[in-house]
Amino acid sequence: MLLTERCIISSEQQFSIIMNTQYIVAEKGSALTPTATAIPITTSPTDVLIRLKAIAINPADCKMIDHGHRVTSSGPVVAGLDGAGVVEAVGTGVTRFSVGDEVFAQFPAPEGGSFQDFAVVHESMVAKKPATWSFEDAASLPVCYLTALLSLGIGIKMPIPFIKDGPTFGLKPSSVLVLGGSSAVGASAIQLLRLALPTCLILATSSPTHHGHLVDTLGVDAAFDRSSSSLVSDVRQATPCSRGVDAIIDVVGAGRTQKDIFDAFDSASAKRYAQVWTGDAETEVPDGVESTLFRVRDLPQLSGARDVLWALERLLEEGKYKLPLPVRIVGRGFQGLEKGLELMRHGVSGEKLVVTMD
Repeated sequence: MLLTERCIISSEQQFSIIMNTQYIVAEKGSALTPTATAIPITTSPTDVLIRLKAIAINPADCKMIDHGHRVTSSGPVVAGLDGAGVVEAVGTGVTRFSVGDEVFAQFPAPEGGSFQDFAVVHESMVAKKPATWSFEDAASLPVCYLTALLSLGIGIKMPIPFIKDGPTFGLKPSSVLVLGGSSAVGASAIQLLRLALPTCLILATSSPTHHGHLVDTLGVDAAFDRSSSSLVSDVRQATPCSRGVDAIIDVVGAGRTQKDIFDAFDSASAKRYAQVWTGDAETEVPDGVESTLFRVRDLPQLSGARDVLWALERLLEEGKYKLPLPVRIVGRGFQGLEKGLELMRHGVSGEKLVVTMD
């Protein structure tokens, strides 16, 4: 909620109001427009007000702006799901964060996304930034991590031991194939699989130029050329007795065009296929394959949902989670946002686009 007048946050904490700039989309398909507004304020005890220092660009931002995805009502859209910055105010019930904390968050676009100088977000979607990380690196984390987490908990339906009150029962696959391993979500899923199932055989597809990062940095057991005509047989041969894999995580919609990829399943396994919603039609699967389509907005369906960002904070503190992809800073402020969106529309691979807001 935006107010147009000065507001006292609490009896002990006052925020001096200056103007906020939102980079809004007036209607589907229109360009970003810088718009002066009042600073948002914390209207709920669980709210956190953040001054944005860096904003990551996601494919979902382009789909929201260009095609109206996630937009359920008329009126201006404030896109932007990822961002990092400094806490400027907190609600009366917030105990984990204080003014001045350096944090990253997943923002509630399109109502109040990160494409602005200041934004309010629920405390459960905020985590403290590691002291040694830049705002740009931290801004690249939330959406890819959350989507990858859902690929495990909702897509494969497996236990997630590092989430407080998270799923404790379900499939424990001995082998998983990640389609799109060099994407931000794929690189995140690989890390979370390794944390949840240390002995799992993790295989991934990507362009050959990214194989080194997948194997040497993220710990994939084997990486395969996504365009190889022998992909299915290569994957099967990498599994014990060439049986095939128990589960597939498809973060790029590869199953829509690579219909034979389902032959990579072990015929005697659960054959779980977790498909990230990419804005296209749901991938049809053969009989016997258990398919689940999911998206970030399904997070409330996951057990322990309130702990997911704080779990990532703990993993970062313990050095158990790495930056999924190299970050590419594409510019500053409004011009940076425009450039980042245009680059994303033409396709990005093996890197995460981030805009500096200072």
